[in-house]
Amino acid sequence: MALHAQSYKDDSAFLRDNYEKKEVQISMRDGVKLFTAIYIPSQSTNEKYPVLMERTPYSVGPYGIDMYPYRIGPNTKLMREKYIFVYQDVRGRYMSEGNFEEMTPHKSGNIASKETDESTDTYDTIEWLLKNLTNHNGRVGIWGISYPGFYATASLPAAHPAIKAVSPQAPVTDEFMGDDANHKGAFYLLDNFGFMNYFDEPRNGPVEDYGEGVFKTNHKDAYKFFLDMGTISQTNSSAYFNNRGKIWNEYITHDTYDEYWKARNIRNHLKQVKPAVLVVGGWFDAEDLFGALETYKAIEKKSPGNDNQLVMGPWTHGAWASENWSKYATHDFKQNTSRFFQEEIETPFFNYYLKDKGQANLPEAYIFETGKYEWQKYTHWPPANMKPVNYYLHTKGVLSTTNQTGAEGFTEYTSDPSRPVPYTNLISPGRNNEYMAEDQRFTSRRPDVAVFLTDTLIEDITLAGPVIADLYVSTTGTDADFIVKLIDVLPDHTNNPYPNHDHVQMGGMQRLVRAEVIRGKFRYSFEKPVAFVPGKTTPVKYELPDVAHTFLKGHRIMVQVQSSWFPLVDRNPQKFLRIPQALPTDFIKSDIRIYHNSGSPSKIILPVLK
Repeated sequence: MALHAQSYKDDSAFLRDNYEKKEVQISMRDGVKLFTAIYIPSQSTNEKYPVLMERTPYSVGPYGIDMYPYRIGPNTKLMREKYIFVYQDVRGRYMSEGNFEEMTPHKSGNIASKETDESTDTYDTIEWLLKNLTNHNGRVGIWGISYPGFYATASLPAAHPAIKAVSPQAPVTDEFMGDDANHKGAFYLLDNFGFMNYFDEPRNGPVEDYGEGVFKTNHKDAYKFFLDMGTISQTNSSAYFNNRGKIWNEYITHDTYDEYWKARNIRNHLKQVKPAVLVVGGWFDAEDLFGALETYKAIEKKSPGNDNQLVMGPWTHGAWASENWSKYATHDFKQNTSRFFQEEIETPFFNYYLKDKGQANLPEAYIFETGKYEWQKYTHWPPANMKPVNYYLHTKGVLSTTNQTGAEGFTEYTSDPSRPVPYTNLISPGRNNEYMAEDQRFTSRRPDVAVFLTDTLIEDITLAGPVIADLYVSTTGTDADFIVKLIDVLPDHTNNPYPNHDHVQMGGMQRLVRAEVIRGKFRYSFEKPVAFVPGKTTPVKYELPDVAHTFLKGHRIMVQVQSSWFPLVDRNPQKFLRIPQALPTDFIKSDIRIYHNSGSPSKIILPVLK
């Protein structure tokens, strides 16, 4: 703690001693003015500096030319390198004029057009900076984490020629398919309810502070709170949003992959990307793991000649920007992974493209493998030597690479919306940020979770790439969710290497590696949902986000299948209907079968390195 306080003090002193702050209003092509804070290196002679910019909906404060944050830039090493750092409140947020639009759809690309989007606002801002700052070198870099990561990505279509390097980090990318709002059509209730309470508060013109939120809650147990609330429609009762949340209402109104969501999928516009791109994400990012992986893949596909690189580390949301990230949940990485990223990857990237300093020397993909805790370099992602291997679900909870040879039948459980499977074993008012590596023994004991397990591994098995769930199911209802979890089962004799979790019995731990949900009615189409026919065997196949993980010799591989993940994901009534309009009487129990026979061989397809 003392070292952190000293670092805080040193960084703050360096910033004030070495940077002059300006605040300006920059006019966009339609006349709307965006509030912009600029930090310019002081005490300089004739040196020219590149611009490094972040555009954000989360405030560029503290406001006032004498008010400084304790640090600026993506990391303190870059702050000490000296850049012209620019922060901008995006259109319609905090001190900027205009109206805010959730993930503003990309509209134009025509420089002469008066039509605006985040690409044009970025372009117009850079034009102003180049004309009005005297000590720049003509090069601009852009970075951002999470929502600012989206704005970094949005700078790439029809990018200003001065933009030379862009780093979208955990970028919000496609909110129906896999980022903050929904995962494959399943609504992420817990996170969005809390986030939109503060983010969705309306304003009347520019403000420095939005206030205390749309409503107030005081609960200690999120599972009980949301179960007692009942239905999604109750979120608009007088106690909560009460129809005051513009974005909240958009979320629950647009419950299929309609034009609202399609227009906000920035991946479709990542064509002819010219700036160098460094996409950054974390394997334990509960918000935007999908966004990092899919932004990289979209640029690879749509701009194949682009200098596009991917970094995936053992991080939660934005943890690569922290001072020290050497442990997470019960993982001990034995190294400071955030410092490594900042000093060996991020700083060289911007220095090389914006200052001609040093060499970037970065591989196509810099990937941290979460089993052996090692950084790996790849010339492709997923690696060229990755081979999909089928792991079949069998009777009596067996998981193996052997295909079905006869009529083995099915595994059955009853999914009861009145007693949904919790996503975590922790009682908490908010999301447990360690759930993505949590011990799953608390769910494997439940009768509404199907469990499949390999024999003890006789050699290491390394995975690198996407995981595919390929199920054959039936239900007595007309809709159902499916959550598939990939789990690393530790040997019974495992010791606890993490002193903050002395209470955890590591031996036999079922540590989560990856999990993902699909709302079953979207199994064929996210635009046009289809009801299940009760009792009919139906394929449900979908992709889980990528992994980079080694199951060590002596461990076992486990797969769990369940039909609720509450309150992380809202409850499915298990009737085919518009869930935001569901009544309490619409929620029914369903008997769900996972088939494993020669005609319906349910399996999980793992990306095994050969």
